[in-house]
Amino acid sequence: MLKRKVLLAIADGLGDRPHPLLDHKTPLEYAQTPHLDWLAARGTTGMMDLIAPGIPVGTDMGHLILFGYQPEHYPGRGPVEALGIGMSIQPGDVVFRCNWATVDENRIVIDRRAGRIREGTDPIAAAVSGIEIDGVVFDVKAATEHRAVLIMRGEGLSDKISDSDPKAPNDGVPYHEVQPLDQSEEAHRTAVVLNSFLKKAHDILSVHPVNAERMEQGKRPANFLLTRGAGQMTELEPITDKLKIKGSCIAGESTVLGVAQLAGFRTITDCSMTGNIDTNIQLKAKWAIEEIANQDMVYVHMKAPDVKGHDNLPFEKARAIELFDQMVGAILQMLPDDTYLALAADHSTPCEIGEHTGDPVPILIYGPSIRRDRVMEYNEMECAYGGLGRLSGADFVRTLHGLMGVVKKQGN
Repeated sequence: MLKRKVLLAIADGLGDRPHPLLDHKTPLEYAQTPHLDWLAARGTTGMMDLIAPGIPVGTDMGHLILFGYQPEHYPGRGPVEALGIGMSIQPGDVVFRCNWATVDENRIVIDRRAGRIREGTDPIAAAVSGIEIDGVVFDVKAATEHRAVLIMRGEGLSDKISDSDPKAPNDGVPYHEVQPLDQSEEAHRTAVVLNSFLKKAHDILSVHPVNAERMEQGKRPANFLLTRGAGQMTELEPITDKLKIKGSCIAGESTVLGVAQLAGFRTITDCSMTGNIDTNIQLKAKWAIEEIANQDMVYVHMKAPDVKGHDNLPFEKARAIELFDQMVGAILQMLPDDTYLALAADHSTPCEIGEHTGDPVPILIYGPSIRRDRVMEYNEMECAYGGLGRLSGADFVRTLHGLMGVVKKQGN
């Protein structure tokens, strides 16, 4: 069978709804996207629901599906984040994704992202790492920007506990005391010990030199860890082993890198690949082309559209999409003849909502011998008329694997 390669470019949170500030266009419609539209005119397009219509997914679940897994394989956000930043997880560990946050003396969350802190997170993570409470050791490591990962290691722990994070857009309410989600002794013990740690960490962070300096500069201190997404690691067969392929993932987002590691993909990142609009798109494009020369499938990811959607900034989201267009254009210039270039998103993040929704996202496949449809522009409205129709995430990924020639024939 003729085997070909796939390079999949993912714009995180790309999908949106028409916005009044953008003349009732979506940010993708409003943005200038000559390269995306060029691909649409020469490829096949459609719309995708990651799971099913109307079901919102997180970045972790969305990418788990885009890498070829099913929702039931989900291990929890914490383990995914930990793998993405190079932390080792042992059986029995309970792992959380966290935000560095700003709280006041009354436990009120002033800012869930501590002013989107970027600098100084390594030393504050070190200051609260290694603490032991009732035989449980806490390991904290800084992740992308305001994010961090927390591992609880000890006997008799459970991931059946609630989040301390009150979630956006709830700045101005107290953080939540962690509660057990079932009646087990392990869940109760885990909640009690974690609450003790969070209070102790707050005491340490409140007087840390990094935060003292931030307050002197008029910035918000990162004096608390908001926890969510508790999970315990499960054993998953890497997709690369299942399909007998080799792959790479280029991203600056620890969640995406963690999912890629689970799937058996080589992960590549750089400190210039931020989670925002200043990410290094030129380096991402260069490395994507270098990797596809030796791999069967390469994912390249951009986080900025999602960030601007969460921040309710439609013009900034359109700008982020234009940067994605430039990155795709740079890849297109060097794309090998035997490689399909596909476009997708992990979910919608409408600016008017500021959170993930179940709105479908546009998809596109361009490459050798592709069946062209009549769509001329890449956006939520036009791609609804595309030749791929409306697919689930699993259907879309299987379509890519089919084009690669790695899907087994059914029957004789």
